[in-house]
Amino acid sequence: MIYKIKVIDREYSVEVKHLSQNTNLWSCKVNGKEVELDATRVADGVLSIVIGGKAYEIRRDVSASGNHLYLNGRTFGCDVRDPRALRGRRSAGDYAEGPKRITAPMPGKVVRVLAVAGTPVEAGQGVIVIEAMKMQNELKAPKKGRVQKIITTEGTAVNAGDTLAIIE
Repeated sequence: MIYKIKVIDREYSVEVKHLSQNTNLWSCKVNGKEVELDATRVADGVLSIVIGGKAYEIRRDVSASGNHLYLNGRTFGCDVRDPRALRGRRSAGDYAEGPKRITAPMPGKVVRVLAVAGTPVEAGQGVIVIEAMKMQNELKAPKKGRVQKIITTEGTAVNAGDTLAIIE
């Protein structure tokens, strides 16, 4: 796993790999420099780490006031990011690039089309309403964009996973 960690005004690229499932040994590259360490979780959010025979206790605290690392009694403000998670968040919402599909979450019947092809929509705006088990469910735009295509019509029966509309 690779993380981007910002402590005070310095940014670090940290790559960690578990060396063996049967041990606590890890390989860690910090800005390209390799370090081998022995790490044990001693409590939630608390690690005991041995590097070159020297022991460190690291605790991470995430609160409304921000992220903090506590290293052997010293406190550091930090920001820890997993670039893979950022890509996932971007592809899931407003930042999504390319067309996104609205699919039926369950079998049902299309009862209303709220936005026809060509209509601009905001993320979270209703596009299609389906009825399933006598409940109406409004399916919303996954991102800001324009309705490229409505693939279904009112009154049509749909199956779970069927594509109903495409937002560009």
